[in-house]
Amino acid sequence: MTDNDELTLAAEFPAATYEDWRKLVDGVLKGAPFEKLVSRTSDGLKIDPIYRRAKDATPVAGRAAAAPWQIMQRIDHPDAKAANAQALHDLENGATGLTLVFAGANGAHGFGLDPSAEAVEAVLDGIYLDAGIGIELQIGPQSRVAAIHVAEYIKRKGLDPAACDIRFGLDPLGSCAVSGSSPYSWDEIVPAVTSAIQGLTAMGFKGPFAAADGRVIHDAGGSEAQELAFVLASGVAYLRAIDQAGIALEDAQSIVYARLAADTDQFLTLAKFRALRLLWARIEQACGLTPKPLFIAADTAWRMLTQRDPYVNMLRATMATFSAGLGGANAITVLPHTLALGLPDPFARRVARNTQLVLLEESNLAKVSDPAAGSGGIETLTRQLCEAAWSLFQEIEKAGGMFAALEQNLIQRKVATTRAARDANIAKRRDVLTGASEFPNLHENDITVLDAKPIVLPPYGEAKIKFDSLPPIRLAAPFEALRDKSDEKLKASGARPKIFLANLGKPANFTTRATFAKSFFETGGIEAIDTEGFTDPAALAIAFKASGTMTACLCSSDKVYAEHAAPAAKALQAAGARHIYLAGRPGEQEAALRSAGVADFIFAGGNALAMLQAAWQRME
Repeated sequence: MTDNDELTLAAEFPAATYEDWRKLVDGVLKGAPFEKLVSRTSDGLKIDPIYRRAKDATPVAGRAAAAPWQIMQRIDHPDAKAANAQALHDLENGATGLTLVFAGANGAHGFGLDPSAEAVEAVLDGIYLDAGIGIELQIGPQSRVAAIHVAEYIKRKGLDPAACDIRFGLDPLGSCAVSGSSPYSWDEIVPAVTSAIQGLTAMGFKGPFAAADGRVIHDAGGSEAQELAFVLASGVAYLRAIDQAGIALEDAQSIVYARLAADTDQFLTLAKFRALRLLWARIEQACGLTPKPLFIAADTAWRMLTQRDPYVNMLRATMATFSAGLGGANAITVLPHTLALGLPDPFARRVARNTQLVLLEESNLAKVSDPAAGSGGIETLTRQLCEAAWSLFQEIEKAGGMFAALEQNLIQRKVATTRAARDANIAKRRDVLTGASEFPNLHENDITVLDAKPIVLPPYGEAKIKFDSLPPIRLAAPFEALRDKSDEKLKASGARPKIFLANLGKPANFTTRATFAKSFFETGGIEAIDTEGFTDPAALAIAFKASGTMTACLCSSDKVYAEHAAPAAKALQAAGARHIYLAGRPGEQEAALRSAGVADFIFAGGNALAMLQAAWQRME
């Protein structure tokens, strides 16, 4: 073999065709329809299990070739000196940028920096802002003055504003959407925004200045297409405002940037980032501009974080970062895994930082630009998202633009519908939240967070214009509320509420459903008392009485149920069981089982949350 010879792997095997794969799939399905494997997104987009390779696909222009994304570290400690120490430590240990989250910002989640001039100076002390460090400001209505304080600090230090990589994060639309109100009309907001941009530009800053923040929709439970449409409509609203102020649209291209949330759905997240670049390029073309890559900042998703078993959040953040990075994000901020519990300690911050370092420095994810290009599945999903988001964007534009659409509750209604469907899937555990809605650990150790007092800012003006709000949520919160009740009861009485697992027959008969029942009830903070198998109703009754519980759940196979479930239920009822469950679907035996004393049936696909909430109501 010479140096010019091409080595083709597996050349001795014939190329596998789409039809070959379909034959294999059909063989596994054994007559079941192929459509059984087709899934749909929250937007109703179809995802097939197998795709042909996309022909003539080209990479989506994003980051420069083989360039890494900025490793942003979240700085949100209310104490300015502590925040400064965190920032310096992060920069010394691998971070290449800082996300300064000020109190009142959409992503503050109860904490945030003091926006005063003195606090800003203390936070930035010793940080070389003109040394290639990326800085992003996340500000709210009450903390918007922080942007001016940062700019003034740079001028006082004699630094060249053009040498400072700062994204100022002006986003009144996002703030209005989250709060559901505004003290000003859009016509009043526009001059304030453009005046701030012109002032910063006159000082020598190169931007970007205005953020079109899709996290607003994602945090509120919305879909990918809704998030993209919100970003497009917000970005266009800012472009119009800039154009009205007399700023050339060519210059406006560097004034607006976007934020997106990245979550654990790797394919949807990857496709979403790619779709935004294509959609924004279309808007630029419609403006008569030559498209240039939009700067996209990513935050790992708030709504996916759990308070219970928070170490799983590390895995969620890794998948989200992986997807955003491959999707072309320019900067990524990883929310520490304990953020839903409080202000993260040094360990949680280190893990957040190192998550990105490992993916960049050890996995080399940034070495290939748009590696998903040509993948039939990703290309199809990207196109579908573009079409769905563009349709909604046009609907928003027909309503008069983003602010008018908020006033009409157009986007809020769509998000509410999506969130309701999402909540239903969470309640039925079709969408699993490990550690919260599935596989709970009632004996997990306490998590350390910092003891910090949040900054309380004064209200921002009188809400003259009101509409439905889009507050952030966490998907696991309803299940965690039940676990919190369980912890309170444990603290007050020394014991959690319990349920007796009435296992019938041999382990081979009951183990599967007993395992399911244990996870089911402990997800709601109700401790399951496991038992050996019973065949004698009298022995079962004795064991139940000895347990000291008031409720029981029958667990076994359908075959054993047919013979033993009814006598066992009657024995449990006679022994004082106030409520009896059965693990599994009742089928034709339902009438007989209910007559014997079985009140409820638990099974995969049932509304677990509603069943557990009802159990707590009975106990209370």
